[in-house]
Amino acid sequence: MSIPTQMSLAGFIASDPDLHFTSAGAEFVRVRVGVEQWRKEVDGSFTKLDPTFHDMVAFESTAREAYARFRKGDSFIASGYVHEYGNERTGEIREEFVARKIGHNVNRTEYEVKRRRLAAATEQPAPPSPAPPSPAVGI
Repeated sequence: MSIPTQMSLAGFIASDPDLHFTSAGAEFVRVRVGVEQWRKEVDGSFTKLDPTFHDMVAFESTAREAYARFRKGDSFIASGYVHEYGNERTGEIREEFVARKIGHNVNRTEYEVKRRRLAAATEQPAPPSPAPPSPAVGI
């Protein structure tokens, strides 16, 4: 069985997320993102270039979470796909990254994880610790 994979995009949020609703009432968020670019030099070093900027969109629960948790400047990693569409006014072909999942980039973001507590019924008490060994008695 093969490992299921998707396209990914790593970058930074370049504009504040903008929450919208479709005519059917479904949420979607649009945001401009930047992607850092580097060039490898002949000597093995890297030169930082100007970032490229792209459109990203997310729908429903991913849109709600992205809107609530991301701000301009945050580093992210998203998985999804590239959607190409035609601009009706200009006829120009455009593209946007559709994020199915998105999270902060752990290599560039400091944060704490607040884990959900398990329900009391599923929690099991810790096993009792073993009794300390008896002191040795010499003959």
